[in-house]
Amino acid sequence: MTTPDLLGAILRFLLIVPAIILHEISHGWVALLLGDPTAKNRGRLTLNPIPHIDPWGTVVLPGAMLIASTLFGGAPIAFGYAKPVPVNPYLMHKTDPRTGMLLTGLAGPACNILMAVLTAGVVHLIPVSGLAANPLPNQIAQVLVFFAFINLVLAFFNLIPVPPLDGSRVVQWLLRGEALQFYDSLERYGFIVVIAIVFIFPGVIDAYFNVTVYPILHLLGIG
Repeated sequence: MTTPDLLGAILRFLLIVPAIILHEISHGWVALLLGDPTAKNRGRLTLNPIPHIDPWGTVVLPGAMLIASTLFGGAPIAFGYAKPVPVNPYLMHKTDPRTGMLLTGLAGPACNILMAVLTAGVVHLIPVSGLAANPLPNQIAQVLVFFAFINLVLAFFNLIPVPPLDGSRVVQWLLRGEALQFYDSLERYGFIVVIAIVFIFPGVIDAYFNVTVYPILHLLGIG
C-alpha cells in the first residue's frame, strides 16, 4: 500500500466514526423524546466519541475492511458499529413498547440518510471551476461524497432484517405470538449471520447496495 493510499484509508476511517456515533446517538435521542431517559442518564447522548466506541466494531472491523479494500484495489467499503445505546421501551410512555422500539430502531438509519442528503447539498455548493489551478475544492468534494456514501451504507446495512440490526425492529413490530418468539430467538446468532453475509457472500451485499445506496447517490447528484 502506498502512502497516499494509507492516508486515504485513514481519512475514510475518520469519517466512518462520526457516522457510526451519530447513528447510535439518534437511537437514544428518539427514545428520550418518547419518554425514556436511559441513554441520557448513562451519558450516551454526547458527541464525545469515547463513551460510544466499541474497540472491535468501531475501530478494528471498519479499519481492517478499509485497508483490505484499498489493498485489493476494490471500492473503499466498510461497516461498523458503536456500543449499543441502552433503551427501555417500557419507559416510553408516549407510545407503546413495540412502537417505541420500532421508532428508536429506525432513528439510526434515518439519521444516516438525513446526513447523506445534507452532505450532498453541501457538495453542490462547492465551486468546481478552475480545479487545475486550485484542486482543494475538488478534494473537499470527494471527502464529502465519501461521507454521504458511508452514511447510506450504514443506513441500508442496518436496515437488513437480521437481528440485532435495526431492520429487525420492523419485523418484530409486524410479528406476533410464536412467530415473534422464534424471530427474537435468532438474535443470539444474528452477528454470525451478518459476518457470513459480508465475508462469505459479499456479492449479496453488493447486489443489495446496487439497488439501494447507489441509486440514491445518483438521485442526489453525487454518484
